[in-house]
Amino acid sequence: MRMHIRKINFSFGVKFRTDSDSLGKVEIPAEAYYGAFTARAIKQYHVTGQRSHPYLIMAFVMIKRSAAVANMKVKALDTKRGNAIIKACDKILSGKHLDQFLVEAINSGAGTAFNMNTNEVIANVALEIIGNKKGNYEVIHPNDHVNMSQSSNDTFPTAMHVAILFDVNQVIPAIDELVKTLIKKAKEFSSYQKIGRTHLMDALPVTLGSEFAAYATALARARDAIFESKKELERVALGGTAVGSGANTPKGYRTLAIAELGKISKLALKPEPDMQFGLESRFAVARVSSSLRNLALELGRISNDIRLMASGPVAGLSEIGIPAVHAGSSIMPGKVNPSLAECMNMICFDIIGKDSTVALAAQAGQFELNVMLPVMVKSVLDSMDMLRNFVPIFSRNLVDGLSANKTKLSQYIENSPVIVTLLTPKIGYQVSADLFKESLKTGKTIRQLVISKGLLTEKEVKALLG
Repeated sequence: MRMHIRKINFSFGVKFRTDSDSLGKVEIPAEAYYGAFTARAIKQYHVTGQRSHPYLIMAFVMIKRSAAVANMKVKALDTKRGNAIIKACDKILSGKHLDQFLVEAINSGAGTAFNMNTNEVIANVALEIIGNKKGNYEVIHPNDHVNMSQSSNDTFPTAMHVAILFDVNQVIPAIDELVKTLIKKAKEFSSYQKIGRTHLMDALPVTLGSEFAAYATALARARDAIFESKKELERVALGGTAVGSGANTPKGYRTLAIAELGKISKLALKPEPDMQFGLESRFAVARVSSSLRNLALELGRISNDIRLMASGPVAGLSEIGIPAVHAGSSIMPGKVNPSLAECMNMICFDIIGKDSTVALAAQAGQFELNVMLPVMVKSVLDSMDMLRNFVPIFSRNLVDGLSANKTKLSQYIENSPVIVTLLTPKIGYQVSADLFKESLKTGKTIRQLVISKGLLTEKEVKALLG
C-alpha cells in the first residue's frame, strides 16, 4: 500500500505583500526576497525536490555583479542602482539569503525561471540596502536593472560553464590523489608475481604491481582528458543576449562583463568568438560530460577487478585483502565485503546514465538556442559532486589499505598449466599443449611433468619459470 503524505499549510499569521509581473499580481510572503516570477515558478516546477546547485547560484550571482559593473562603466546603469546591485551580490556571495533561491534544479527551458529567481532576490536585497521596501521595483527592477544587457539565453550557458569549472577544479585533485595511491600500491606490490587472466581464464604471469601501475595510467589518462575538456568551458557567450546577436547590449559591455566575471571567479574566461554557436551548441558541456563518463568506465573496471581479486576468502580468488570499513552482513558474523568498491560501481553507473542525459539534451537544441540547459548542468554537477566526495574515500579507505596474499598468488602461478607457454620456445607448441592437458587431468604441475619426463632440467625450468 502506497502512503500518501498530505501537505499542511501552516501559514497562520504570515504577512504577505503584493508583487506584480507581466502576468498580473501575486501574493508573496512579506519577508521573502524572491518575487512574482519565482512564486509562479515554484508552483509549476515541482520535479526533484532539489534546489539548484550552490555553484550555479554562485555563478549566476557573479554574472549579475559583473553585468552591473560593466553597465556602470558604459554609462547604461546609474551608480546608485549599480552599487546597490553589487553590494547585494556581495552579500549573497558571502552566504546570505541562499534560502531564497527556491527554483528547482530542473525548471523551465533555458533556465529562465532560475534566472528570474536570481534577478528578484538581488533586486530585493539591493532595495533594502538603499533603504527601500522589498517589491518597490520602480526603484530597482529585476528585469530592467539586475538583468540589464542580459538574457536567460546567454547568462545560463555562461553560468553553466562557470559552475562546472568550479566543480571540475575540485574533481581533478581527487583523481590525482587516487592516482598517487595506485602508484604507491604498484611499488609495494612490484615483486608479487601473479597469474594473468584474459577472457577470465588463466594467462601468462604478470605482477600485482604492474596491474596497479596500469590502473594508475588509465586514471591519469582520464584525468588529462577532463583537464583538456575544461579549456572549452573557458569560452563564454555572455553578451550574446537572446539569439547570439548581442541585441540590447551597449558598446563595450561584453568585453567588460566577461573580464569582470573572470576577475571575480578567478577563472581564465574569454569571449566565445562565435556567440551564436555559444547559445545554440552545448558542445563544451557534452565534452566534459563525456570525459567524466570515460573516467567512470575506468573507475568501474578497476572496482570490478578489486572485487574479484578480493573475493573469498575461501571460495574466491583471495589474491588481495581489503580493509574492513564496517561489518559486511547483518546475519553472517565476521563477513567483510568490498563495500566501497561496490559504491564506486554504483556511482559509475549513475555517471554513465547522466552522460546519456547530457548527450540527448545536447542534440535537442533547435536553431538559435538549446533550451535543455537545467538538466544538463544538474547532470554534470551531480556527477562531479559524487566524484569529488567519494574518490578520496575510495583512495584512502580502500585502495591504500589493500594487502597482497603472497601465498595465493604463488600457488596460482605454480598450479596453472598455462605457464607451459613460457617453455614453448624450448619444447614446442604441440608438446606444450599435451602437457597442458595432462596437467589438468592429473593435477601435477607443469614443473613436475617437464622434469619427470626429462624434457628440461630442473635448472632450465627454474630459469624459465622462476
